Amino acid sequence: MRILYVEDSRHLQKSVATALKRAGYSVDVCGDGAEGLHRAGSAGYDVAILDIMLPVMDGMEILRRLRAAGRDLQVLLLTARDAVPERVRGLQAGADDYLVKPFALDELLARVGVLCRRAYAKKNPLITIGDLVVDTARRSAARAGTSVDLLPREFRILEYLAMRAGEVVSRTDIWNHVYDELTEPMSNAVDSAICTIRKKIEPPGSARLLHTRRGMGYILSE
Repeated sequence: MRILYVEDSRHLQKSVATALKRAGYSVDVCGDGAEGLHRAGSAGYDVAILDIMLPVMDGMEILRRLRAAGRDLQVLLLTARDAVPERVRGLQAGADDYLVKPFALDELLARVGVLCRRAYAKKNPLITIGDLVVDTARRSAARAGTSVDLLPREFRILEYLAMRAGEVVSRTDIWNHVYDELTEPMSNAVDSAICTIRKKIEPPGSARLLHTRRGMGYILSE
């Protein structure tokens, strides 16, 4: 899952982005509202974390413009103002969740996880495809009860395919939702990762779950 974090505090940028990356998310960070609006409107983010007090354009205005443009990505607002009218104003403007500073990183990660699942209409953190179970909360996978050893990026790809189980997902979609802006694009990066994931989740004698649709992309399905 790919996260946009818009925050002007360099200290918070570093600590929150590090926590999100350690939790397995791809994260892009920027420090002013105008750039945040541009990125949120153009890239394949699943969740945007917006501080309300930002230079150039505040988080509330970013939210209003995104909703006016029909962008339905999940938005978590951050604010130092612990006042009911402020929270109500944000929720009425279209925010999906609200967190008051200072906050615990564990709570932020939990809220982001919920929003990522909500983006794909998944309430349960466990996604089951045949005998494959993808645990989006623990960031782990198991096939027929046996743990699957996945590298962080491999899990992110499998998680994204699981969120969209039964749908054909293009290579471009996978790239946009799994790789951050600092990753050097490679023409075969997605195909190579898919090949490795397939070997790990499909041991000899097991049924095929990860299918290729030539010229279209991939589908995770029984």
